[in-house]
Amino acid sequence: MRVAVIGATGYSGIELLRILTQHPEVSLEYLTSDSYVGKKASEVYPHLKRVVDEVLRPVDPDAIAAAAELTFIGLPAGLSTALVPELLARGCKVIDIGGDYRLPGELYKQWYGKEPGPADVQGQAVYGLPETSRDRIRGANWITNPGCFPTAANLALLPLLAHRLIDPKSIIIDAKSGVSGAGRGANLGTHFSEVNENFKAYKVGTHQHTPEIEQCLSQVAGELVTVTFTPHLAPMTRGILATVYASLTQMGAGATEALLALYDDFYRKHPFVRVRPIGNLPMTKEVAGSNYCDIGLQVDTRTGRVVVVSVIDNVVKGAAGQAIQNMNLMSGFPETMGLTLSPLYP
Repeated sequence: MRVAVIGATGYSGIELLRILTQHPEVSLEYLTSDSYVGKKASEVYPHLKRVVDEVLRPVDPDAIAAAAELTFIGLPAGLSTALVPELLARGCKVIDIGGDYRLPGELYKQWYGKEPGPADVQGQAVYGLPETSRDRIRGANWITNPGCFPTAANLALLPLLAHRLIDPKSIIIDAKSGVSGAGRGANLGTHFSEVNENFKAYKVGTHQHTPEIEQCLSQVAGELVTVTFTPHLAPMTRGILATVYASLTQMGAGATEALLALYDDFYRKHPFVRVRPIGNLPMTKEVAGSNYCDIGLQVDTRTGRVVVVSVIDNVVKGAAGQAIQNMNLMSGFPETMGLTLSPLYP
């Protein structure tokens, strides 16, 4: 398959290049960068020498559609609203890693503070979380890729809501992300001396991923789900660890074992979700560089709550890797093709 990557020098874009160069059915045909037009990708990122030496070009929908069957978009918020319709109109399949089409227009405007794209384009998008939408993704032309925090949080909660085992009004999501989640652009909040040996909560009650989490969980639960979501910035490069709390509606002896068995069964056919045995909670280091989401849990019998810990690499399963997983499903390739990368450890 001939593919294009728009925003190839951002963190999601460069991760797409790393993984796609190992995909046996993909050829990279068109790479764009606003900042480095005319340079080779390997000049911007020397570690790609002899791996990706293609020249970076400007965004030109006609040239992209002529060169590629499928386009990945890895741009900051607000920059794909006009671009997606242009590519779709030219017959190009699209996977947008940004958040511009994940929410209906008014909700997007409220949480992102930007003007939404066309309502009909948003309405045609398939939300690309394979663990909930695999059948819709297969054969789709247009995917809006999930955000990193929603991926970690939703995978932690899906089995509990699907089986109505928790109170949907009791959910608290406490999530920590590495600095790469803020993107490659320099700003004070991600300056080394601000982040190093520091740990902070941010956008409390206002983070743009909140309605995306609620939208997905509400669809699974069959009723309105509201959550308390607090993101934190951790002094690490990669990874998200989400600790999720919810009140159980049922509980008996051996509840932790029973829930782990339920999670094992729920994710049995989902190749990138791994459930840990009892007493074993995952760490971000154990999924770094991979497309896996690892999940562990413990029932707190004293409070009647369940505590679920979910970890992902924010730029792989939280962005580029999941996008390639979606490409595989869209294109009829094996879902795991090009993605069976072992995590980097230590």
